[in-house]
Amino acid sequence: MARDFETILYEVDDNHVATITLNRPEALNAFNLLMRAEFKELWNEIKFDDNVHTVLLKGAGERAFSVGIDVWERAGNIEAGTDKSSYSNNPFNSADPGFSLGPKSNDLWKPIICAVHGLAAGGAQYWINEADITICSPDAQFFDPHVTFGMTTALEPIGMRWKAPLGEVLRWALMGNDERMTAERALQIGMVSEIVPRDELFDHAYEIARTIAAKPSIATQGTVKAIWQSLDLGRNPGLNMGLAYVQLGNPIGEQQVDRKSVPKVKPRLR
Repeated sequence: MARDFETILYEVDDNHVATITLNRPEALNAFNLLMRAEFKELWNEIKFDDNVHTVLLKGAGERAFSVGIDVWERAGNIEAGTDKSSYSNNPFNSADPGFSLGPKSNDLWKPIICAVHGLAAGGAQYWINEADITICSPDAQFFDPHVTFGMTTALEPIGMRWKAPLGEVLRWALMGNDERMTAERALQIGMVSEIVPRDELFDHAYEIARTIAAKPSIATQGTVKAIWQSLDLGRNPGLNMGLAYVQLGNPIGEQQVDRKSVPKVKPRLR
């Protein structure tokens, strides 16, 4: 099943994997107001589509996963009739421009696999920060240009802080355009879990997504939600909340695997 959008490509296959492709390669997949609106709509659709178990997120084109917000549009080049609330000069009317982009920010708890290639700048972290598994190709470069142009960067690095050590986040945020984090460094600090050759990246990401999608969706959603929501709590409150999710999710989850008939498969080593 495929769905028509203007800024993204979307399709769901028979393996219960939904593939989302950022599809503005001419703008290095920068997100504009329309992309944000389409993502908000799509996350809500995926949330209630029981046929979707896992989501694979990637970018179109050869040069970039995404370079963040569309600065051309941010400068005021917005079509008439478009909602401009997040670009308002009134601080009490403005909104986080990336709030619509993240699955967790939109209460979606289905596993998200993110495949990053090329440039991943600034607001690209809205997706990377909220992905459950992120892999990248050797040419991936992570950087944040905000401070270079006199802009405070806070939302992206605060979100990134849950995945990377504080010192690495501060360096990424404060160096601006003068330094780019390599794929190797991203792997070392845990921002990505694997580096895959560029020509194998999307296929490998899909295989991860397909493998997870083959598991009962109630189990994977409950797992994702429990772990992510525990990040806002201390150890004991987090464990107590996790126990409640186990007690809630396990009785209603349907075992989709006959343990006696499962073929013996040697686990993949990473």
